[in-house]
Amino acid sequence: MGELKVHRVRFFDYMPTAIRAMAFNAHTERLALARMDGSVEIFNFTDHYFQEKVIPGKDSRSIESLCWVGGRLFSAGLNGEIAEYDLENLRPKYSLEAYGGPIWTVISNTQGTQLAIGCEDGTVKLFEVLEEHIQFERNLDRQKGRIISLSWHPSGTHIAAGMMDMIRVFDVPTGHAVQRLLVDRGIGGSKSRETVVWSVAFLSDHTVVSGDSAGKVQVWDGHTGTLVKTHLVTKWDVLALSVSKDESSVVAGTSEGTVIQFQFIAPTLHQQDKEWVRTRTFKNHTHDVRALAEIETAIVSGGMDTHLVVRPLLEKFDEKSHASGLRKIHFPHRNLVSCAKKAGLLLFQFPGQLELWRLGDSDGHGKPGDRLPLKWKPEKLLLLKRKGEDHICCSALSSCGGWLAYSTVSSVRIYRLQTDNNISITKVSKLPKVLRSAHQLCFSSDSSKMFAASSQSSVLVIALTQSECKYVHTLKPKSGSRQPIHLMTTSVDGKWLAAANSDCEIHVYNLQKLKLHCIVPVYGSCPSAMGIHPTTNNLTMVHADQQLFEYSIVEKQYTDWSRKLQKQGLHNVWLDRDTPVTHVTFNPKNPNQVVLHDMHMFCIIDQSLPLPDQKTQFYNQMTLRSLSEQERPSHLHAFKICKTFQDLLCVSLLDDQSLVVVERPLLAITSQLPAPVRQKKFAT
Repeated sequence: MGELKVHRVRFFDYMPTAIRAMAFNAHTERLALARMDGSVEIFNFTDHYFQEKVIPGKDSRSIESLCWVGGRLFSAGLNGEIAEYDLENLRPKYSLEAYGGPIWTVISNTQGTQLAIGCEDGTVKLFEVLEEHIQFERNLDRQKGRIISLSWHPSGTHIAAGMMDMIRVFDVPTGHAVQRLLVDRGIGGSKSRETVVWSVAFLSDHTVVSGDSAGKVQVWDGHTGTLVKTHLVTKWDVLALSVSKDESSVVAGTSEGTVIQFQFIAPTLHQQDKEWVRTRTFKNHTHDVRALAEIETAIVSGGMDTHLVVRPLLEKFDEKSHASGLRKIHFPHRNLVSCAKKAGLLLFQFPGQLELWRLGDSDGHGKPGDRLPLKWKPEKLLLLKRKGEDHICCSALSSCGGWLAYSTVSSVRIYRLQTDNNISITKVSKLPKVLRSAHQLCFSSDSSKMFAASSQSSVLVIALTQSECKYVHTLKPKSGSRQPIHLMTTSVDGKWLAAANSDCEIHVYNLQKLKLHCIVPVYGSCPSAMGIHPTTNNLTMVHADQQLFEYSIVEKQYTDWSRKLQKQGLHNVWLDRDTPVTHVTFNPKNPNQVVLHDMHMFCIIDQSLPLPDQKTQFYNQMTLRSLSEQERPSHLHAFKICKTFQDLLCVSLLDDQSLVVVERPLLAITSQLPAPVRQKKFAT
């Protein structure tokens, strides 16, 4: 590709919110994660931890706890409501007032027939899970003080409830409290403060494990109500507990950012009797660990420092592999940046607003790596705040910079922009009635049409003119999939539209005939990024497992280059990357080059060069620089990796052949977090 002028953008102040709760579905291997802004994210742990779905937040929504019942997801929060989510349309299906004040926790029995919630007014309320909704059943004995945490015994006959200074055990059939376990307060000055039992776990043998604000993990005999053992693990709070499926391990998350594992083992080699022993401490967080899930092969944790950590348990692996590596998920697996390639504009998406920026420019020249003097600085042209309480779920900017659109779960808004001299924005007042909300939005290359991903994997085609927006057609897949579309891309000539959904299906539509052209052969991993080549109209797809395919839309088959790549196989260094590719773009001046990026690097794939085999040095840029012009060709291969820029949110190529790189340094995110609890460090 040669030398490129790079716009290094660091003025997108993306700030994720803290992780508040999580729930793991062992049957589907999906992790649901709730954040402080009320949004819910679904990760597919069988597909390289890919962020499959995002349900946008809402100002009035508060989520304290999540719970799976089969394939259904429920949440409860301090607004006093229980909500069930529509995982096909990515919105709350309904919400139900519990009439018990703020709700601190929600759990289900192992049979999936009942939900229990813990309320501020001291009640544990039971709800029956019906086919389409839930229905209030009854209250258990009311207590003095709020119910902070709950755990259902696997048999479904008893519930343990964590409160202030105590744990109550309820007999579910009668609704009466049968045990009261008194929790000691902390030592010293903390004796005057009530102890909050933040988390409880009820095991099959009637052992109750608790974590509290005095920094203790305690083990109780649920039959007799007696304390068996106390582990003082921190001076601060133990906020979360999680139990392994076989109940041989319990993990605890603390305010210090540590995750501590306890195992039910014999404490010495010659001892037969087993007990709960503290075995390991993990330090992968800087702030409170608010949510935990111990799954079959790993411990999953999240909290105030906003990132999700998957910590593999090495004893579950026979050998070191990609799956046994520590994984941190910092950024969403979606695009939050739209680029107007012709106009040199960037649109940044926040939950509550959109920012439109004009890139700076320089007419200077220099050597590779030089910082060029700016002719004009980047300029914020527009700050557009959303209407209503619902957060923005998707947005788009046309390539000419003349149209802007965004959607929430309740409405779509389209604006006409003028950015030449005086900035002006005009809302399009009359929209087609079918355009109620969208999972994804995109514009055609000539800005004459807008495409909105609607329900059941359908796409609405909207014609745009200076004065109005007109509904044209609904493109529907033949597969009958009800899963939401998470990726859309159009061809430069305006003839093709490709749409990918969570069922791993990619449908290609002919926009001239307004009908389905073909379905790309379904691959078992979800597409994470795709793009249509501007000259060949080949569809390039990258999947969550890092596999790369090129598909000829015209010929309805994989290209020769793609078949050669799959036959030879991708380099292990490429496959071992732990963040998915989130954007694909092309070099219109060189049809052989494809540009794509993940969080840590961007890559230029040159299809005219040989593919690297497993013996080839994959990261070879430094080696090439040290070689002479004669020696260099023998070391070249198709994958050119650049790691100069880090923590990438977007990499795109403008029509003037300059590269836009949007970075969000993790240190900038960390610097905006509240201060962590003070910890004693060596020599301080």
